[in-house]
Amino acid sequence: MKAVVYTGATKISIEERPKPAILKPTDAIVKLLHTTICGTDLHILQGHVTTCTPGRIIGHEGVGLIDELGPGVAGNFTVGQTVLISCITSCGTCHYCRKAIPSQCEDGGWILGNKIDGTQAEYVRIPHAGFSLHALPAETTLDPQVAVTLSDTVPTAYECGILNGRIRPGASVAIIGTGPIGLMSLQMARGLFGPAMTVVVGRGQPRIETAKAMGADHAFSVLDGVDAVVSRALALTKGRGFDVVIEAVGNAESFELSQGLVGAGGTIASLGVFGESCALHLEDLWHRNICLRTRLVDAVSTPDLLRMVESGGIDPRFLVSHRFTSDNFHGAYEAFGNSSKHGALKVVVTMQERSTNGSTNGSQ
Repeated sequence: MKAVVYTGATKISIEERPKPAILKPTDAIVKLLHTTICGTDLHILQGHVTTCTPGRIIGHEGVGLIDELGPGVAGNFTVGQTVLISCITSCGTCHYCRKAIPSQCEDGGWILGNKIDGTQAEYVRIPHAGFSLHALPAETTLDPQVAVTLSDTVPTAYECGILNGRIRPGASVAIIGTGPIGLMSLQMARGLFGPAMTVVVGRGQPRIETAKAMGADHAFSVLDGVDAVVSRALALTKGRGFDVVIEAVGNAESFELSQGLVGAGGTIASLGVFGESCALHLEDLWHRNICLRTRLVDAVSTPDLLRMVESGGIDPRFLVSHRFTSDNFHGAYEAFGNSSKHGALKVVVTMQERSTNGSTNGSQ
């Protein structure tokens, strides 16, 4: 099969790899229909994820068809069934899974495309498949390409941003970051919780305009300077600061900004992937009753989110901005890695069928 491989040199290569096989009774082999690229994949290429070693097939999101099932797979799964692959592998029985934090699973967690081969390939082995796959109903109205966003992006926005931020009706909310997770958090905050004010902080003007179009009450660009953004945003709260700050970038600048925006008694929900150390200004915050919460997505909310999409409570269709076929993974990485240049949010890659001679059929 063809697969996207991390070379260890800030690059990917497209290689022929053996089709994966069942290794344990609880495994499943899934034939990928659609996959995507995550910001975390870019962090891997930048060398920020030391657990991912060169030679690894990367990717941890996707929708596919069950190709093979181990005899011990729990749940009502059948060969040929369409499934959503969770970015988090859950054994379902360990100490952490029983505490509903499978991101810390003792035999799983975020291992796909990190510690074991992932989803940017024609086939992938899913350990603990009974707890790590979600069946997509045959009668679903959800586009399978859009369903890919529920592998990671949508549950990350909900669990690590919305739930960790403890948003309540009437709250003031600041969202730092106008990528897919930041914008999805904006949609959820406004549509599900009725905040009194939503402020978005981004960088490029196109995404600033997207945030405004999605209903953000105010939007600022960090290109104007962190101090200027903090001053303007705080003025909107009469200097009190925000009840909830969702930090969805993951760098020193965004973390500094989150501390400047949070109000007394407020919560910072930090969900960015940090590749560097950042200063925590306790000299300014120790007496202000703030709460700082970090989280790796657990994807325990995925069944609920699928129902919310079906009922119209949330709509992730806007996330899919670019579509590619698997003969152009390099183009997909170019579009996603240079998102401001290409206007990309999420890129979805559709896997091509192989002909009898082993070549692929289809075009971008």
